[in-house]
Amino acid sequence: MDKSIFDISEKIAVVTGASGVLGGSIAESFVKSGVKVVVLGRTKSHVDKRVDELKMLSDNVLGITANVLDIHELENANQLILSTWGRIDILVNCAGGNIAGATLEPDQSVFEMDLELWNEVVNLNLNGAVYPSLIFGKSMAQQQSGTIVNVSSMAALAAMTRVPGYSAAKAAVTNFTQWLAMEMAMKYGDHIRVNAIAPGFFIGNQNRNVLINPDGSLTERSRKILDKTPMKRFGDISELNGAVQFLCSDAARFITGVILPVDGGFSMFSGV
Repeated sequence: MDKSIFDISEKIAVVTGASGVLGGSIAESFVKSGVKVVVLGRTKSHVDKRVDELKMLSDNVLGITANVLDIHELENANQLILSTWGRIDILVNCAGGNIAGATLEPDQSVFEMDLELWNEVVNLNLNGAVYPSLIFGKSMAQQQSGTIVNVSSMAALAAMTRVPGYSAAKAAVTNFTQWLAMEMAMKYGDHIRVNAIAPGFFIGNQNRNVLINPDGSLTERSRKILDKTPMKRFGDISELNGAVQFLCSDAARFITGVILPVDGGFSMFSGV
């Protein structure tokens, strides 16, 4: 096999939410693969910390503080990247996540949903992918090449209790990914691709209280998840990196509009 088709070294990648766990893992894997990485996050201290960590591996790291929901800040970031490195080859939209107050407790009804928090979680997860895709994607259209990878979710593939706002937003991200893939290919050529990963279940700070009891045992929700996961385990966040790099490489050059589950088989298993 020609291993060079998987090579993404020397490409320039923007990773939104790179100061977080998911974005940080992907950014680190990119740096280790020889990619020039832009760490984009909304909190300067968090961005600076991530940049310092990554610069222990490579000098080809640029930190930019910008809110993915602020078009003006994204446009400034875009210009800074172009003036520094001349192009943008990869955009990975990792900014997002659920909001604690937008998760229904087991004894709550949907009619008790805080609509302000609903708006917040939908805005963060949907427009947090749409806005960067439009700003950085425009530069890709002008150079007639580039790859965008969004982050969908298992919650977008089937109804999941307790997370209505997050689910709706990620379902919209899935649809937007497919729509933008079509738009880019038909209007700007086959060298611009748009795909998404759909992570399965990973234990992190955002969901730890939902999946792990205070005594360290699994919650009922965790047991339900593992019962429907053929691999019978939660994923490790690093297990998303290979899927992202594959989608960004020439090995995937005829793949666009795909939502790739990385879930231990959760999405395909009937439970029987």
